[in-house]
Amino acid sequence: MNGRFVLNPAKAKVMGVCAGLSDWLGLDVLIVRLGVIALTLMTGPIAILFYILTGWLAADDR
Repeated sequence: MNGRFVLNPAKAKVMGVCAGLSDWLGLDVLIVRLGVIALTLMTGPIAILFYILTGWLAADDR
């Protein structure tokens, strides 16, 4: 882990949450995005709610 979690709008598709999470965990962004999709399919609106809240509350890396 690289320390503090921040959004990464440079590699973002929607809000930069998955890109920031992949930077923080040191994983490929595709793996994180597939994990978020799988989590959304398993939990439904709960994962979408956490994604939106994370995108709204986390700091940008600007």
